Amino acid sequence: MKKKLAVFRLWFEGNAFGPVPTGRAEFEAREWAKGAAALAAARGTATELAAVAAFAADRPDWDVTVLRCASANPGGPIEDALFDALLGELVADLAGTRWDAVVLSLHGAAITRSRPAPELDLVRTVRDAVGAAPIAATFDLHANLNPEMAKLVDVASGYRTYPHVDMRATAARVLGLLERTVAGEIRPAGAIRHTGRLLPSFNMRTDAGPMAALEALARSRESPPILDVAVFGGFPYADTPDAGASAMVYADGSRAAAAEVAAEVANAICEREPEFAPALVTPEAGLQQALESPAGLVALTDPADNPYSGGAADTPGLFAALLRRAPRVSAVFAYFCDPDVVETAWRAGVGTHLLLLLGGKRTPRFGRSVEVDADVTRLTRGEFRNSGPMERGLAVALGRTAVLRARDIQVIVTERIGPANDPAFFALHGIDLARTRLLCVKAKNHFRAAFRDRCAAIIDVDCPGPAAADLRTLPFRNRPG
Repeated sequence: MKKKLAVFRLWFEGNAFGPVPTGRAEFEAREWAKGAAALAAARGTATELAAVAAFAADRPDWDVTVLRCASANPGGPIEDALFDALLGELVADLAGTRWDAVVLSLHGAAITRSRPAPELDLVRTVRDAVGAAPIAATFDLHANLNPEMAKLVDVASGYRTYPHVDMRATAARVLGLLERTVAGEIRPAGAIRHTGRLLPSFNMRTDAGPMAALEALARSRESPPILDVAVFGGFPYADTPDAGASAMVYADGSRAAAAEVAAEVANAICEREPEFAPALVTPEAGLQQALESPAGLVALTDPADNPYSGGAADTPGLFAALLRRAPRVSAVFAYFCDPDVVETAWRAGVGTHLLLLLGGKRTPRFGRSVEVDADVTRLTRGEFRNSGPMERGLAVALGRTAVLRARDIQVIVTERIGPANDPAFFALHGIDLARTRLLCVKAKNHFRAAFRDRCAAIIDVDCPGPAAADLRTLPFRNRPG
């Protein structure tokens, strides 16, 4: 008889300071599927579900049932009614079947309007529904984890790279551990040690710096009985009691051994805390550095409004500085999310001249709108597939988009929020990066996965925004003591 595996996915990172709440429409714009359709969409991509599809194809003795798979770009809290509906659907789908195992693809930093730890609530519910059946889980490197999670989940792991180019590898690793657990080859026991430290993620890339050293320590501890060591930088902008860095360890047959290594790695995180402090420059200084850089493409990133940190692509700080500087070079600003401006551009058509307000529409807290004279130069349906290393092959839908020209600056405006981290984003909009000198982009570290080798320099600038580098500028309610 085939073993029955249930797969459920809720991948979302919540920013408590984000001005845009996250509802059903935001999930449907990125991922809202189940069953064969979910696996079909994932095949051949660099995603977690692609690993599930490969597992299902290679294991004829397993019957893999894909339940709801829901993911949305990071943003404001999930609407409570939506999360409650997801939870109810999950319980109904699990009922009436004797499952041999469950896989949960989670982020670890989700929030709703009233639930600070909805994923923990979800896992408790799943445990109640499936009894003693093994539960496996995957987490983002920026997960905020409560120690109870390791007692509810039989085996788990997290992404080991930032930018996250190992999503598929992480899911495959966890599926392998789960398969061995079901077969009785291993008896995983987990432990999570929370540090209580809120770490900025600017220096959290795993190619160098403190996180590279911590990942090296984690790998060095993975020898019997230790099965997996995961380092989590946490996501401070979720502003929850569980926010912050932690270590999660699973050992074969020994929770004490897992706890010992988790404590060691957590202590190492605390020792390296000063190394995570960012050193960003003002937009004005960043522009000066960019123009003094050697010839080639130079990127200025605005991490405070990074859509992959819960930004709304609405803050005007970097754009206003760019207009004031008025550099006489080919420049691109990516981007503003403003459905009204897109509608205006589409109604006017390519070649028309418009007087527009850009930025500062969602909230004036991070800066006021900027008035510009602009020509409409391109209109698109906003659909493409990622071509870079992160989530390669994933379909992206930004809604309708428009490209405006204000002086020497090409400005991209979209109907929906999404990351500008992939070369296909710019190709869609007719941007020739080989002929672009200055690329101002609302992005952070994930941008570097595809652009580190394309840019002569990448400069992070410090602007106001919901994911600001200086955490003191944001109204935290749950800052750890």
